[in-house]
Amino acid sequence: MQRRTLIQAAGAAAATLGVPRLFAQEWPTSPVRIVVGFPPGGGTDALARVVAQKLTVMWNQPVIVENKGGVAGVLAAEYVSQQPSDGSTLLMAHINSHALAPSLQPKLRYSVERDFVPIVLVGVTPNLLIASPAQKAATVKDIVTLCNATPGTVSFGSAGAGSAQHLALEMFKLQGRVDALHVPYKGSGPLLADLMGGQIQYSFETMTAATPHVKSGKVIAVAQTRLKRAKGHPSVPTMQEQGFEGFEATTWYGLAGPGKLPAAIADKINRDVNTVLAMPDVQERLDTYGAEDGGGSREKFRQFISSEIAKWAKVVKDGKVRVDG
Repeated sequence: MQRRTLIQAAGAAAATLGVPRLFAQEWPTSPVRIVVGFPPGGGTDALARVVAQKLTVMWNQPVIVENKGGVAGVLAAEYVSQQPSDGSTLLMAHINSHALAPSLQPKLRYSVERDFVPIVLVGVTPNLLIASPAQKAATVKDIVTLCNATPGTVSFGSAGAGSAQHLALEMFKLQGRVDALHVPYKGSGPLLADLMGGQIQYSFETMTAATPHVKSGKVIAVAQTRLKRAKGHPSVPTMQEQGFEGFEATTWYGLAGPGKLPAAIADKINRDVNTVLAMPDVQERLDTYGAEDGGGSREKFRQFISSEIAKWAKVVKDGKVRVDG
């Protein structure tokens, strides 16, 4: 009897251990949502749709991009953190929700470390300092001069208070010793519409969202915000090249799942998204948007998020940056 019990227990344990792998092989058996924390028309939305289109074919299941804008991406992150950890709902995680919000919003209703499983980094992009076509100040030096001439009135749009665009502006204000007017929006789409319409003057917009409008001539690219020029915009000088030594303010995107997402499913998504990112047509799109350095392991993404949280916490502290919420 004892021997039979041991055999049965061993068999049950083996069966249990085999379940996650089998489940991952069969998953997904129903549509998958990628939740984006901004309205359509922004950079996060654009990259999510590139990935979703490829995964739809690869998984033979609809991969649907669902937009839940608000609080610079935080509302979407809060929503996904509360969803079932079965892989049916993923988040296009963003610097706003996963690196800036922890230090900017003391009442945050989720923990980045506890409530999310990092899956894969999709890409890191510079921001582009862009101007509406009507602006005569179209170099960084001229914009600084304009800000000094009319303190607190030169308008810079962002995708929301506490967004990557907002923090890039705060860095610019600190390093340039200027005062400017921050105008928050609920995403890049409405921001860009107002910039092209002349309602605001400038923005440190994500390169992903700004690129189509720069290419069409509807906005002017003044500078980019990584230390090296992105392959997709080789003619646009960096902030460092225009006198802002060491100025680097990026926007990044990556897939994450709710906190109890099984490792086997997370590993499968990681492998498949790495395959997608290596596709020549996807790589071409990413280069156009300035999205570089994506892919790699789940651990790479986890460590990257941790380093970004620490980096921006220091910026928030040094700049005494505060947002409502």
